[in-house]
Amino acid sequence: MSFGSRLSDRVEARGRLCVGIDPHPALLDRWGLTDSVFGLEKFALTAVEALAGAVAVVKPQSAFFERHGSRGIGVLEQVIDGCRELGALVLLDVKRGDIGSTVQAYADAYLDPRSPLAANAVTASPFLGVGSLDPLVETALAHGAGVFLLALTSNPEGPQVQHAITADGRTVAARVLDAVATRNAGIDGPGSVGAVVGATIQRPTDVSAEQLDVNGPLLVPGVGAQGGTVDDVRRIFGAATRHVLPSSSREILAAGPDKVALHDAARRAVDTFATLTP
Repeated sequence: MSFGSRLSDRVEARGRLCVGIDPHPALLDRWGLTDSVFGLEKFALTAVEALAGAVAVVKPQSAFFERHGSRGIGVLEQVIDGCRELGALVLLDVKRGDIGSTVQAYADAYLDPRSPLAANAVTASPFLGVGSLDPLVETALAHGAGVFLLALTSNPEGPQVQHAITADGRTVAARVLDAVATRNAGIDGPGSVGAVVGATIQRPTDVSAEQLDVNGPLLVPGVGAQGGTVDDVRRIFGAATRHVLPSSSREILAAGPDKVALHDAARRAVDTFATLTP
């Protein structure tokens, strides 16, 4: 079964929401935990227990586990296994981007089921050229996994690259979106290659709502604590709204460490985006 189809099934069953697990030091402190492997494990596994049975997708941010070294990676492996056991798809936020054998090694690490870090999907940076990610995409599709390519991010530094004009007169972002749509063309059902488009962007005039309709999932961070709203999503995506997977981290994690409060915060977010229609 393809990632696109599994994602569609999970969204239908659990609602349209991706929740991030971002154990950065400020949140550990807010939860009364130390910035240590012990605090990381307590934070992450509490979040898994509270959230992974309630939402369609959980998105661990790999960097916050990596900063604790090999023991932090061990906690990340526990998070991936725990989310799967509770029925959530795991989107590992790694934003890798490289070429040749190196990008293939990333693919083997994160998308090959034989790896202890294998997830259902990963985020990837296409700014070494979209074609440089072909090994990652091919490995994902071979194993029924997915890849989300950064296209239009909401950080203030993004436009200097993403809105740059290429030789054919299109922006870099437009070329990324076109490449994603090409990967998903002709597929029976939702595609497994997606794009990351922030909910707080002002859509540039050269990227239309039609170009955002890539026949694949659109991971949309920036909702909730970062200011993005349901109305913003409708404004930006138009008819492509049906592919949107809103992603929220800080607003939901701030409800912890109480597991019931975390679960309830996630379900409120699911209910908010249940009204999200084109």
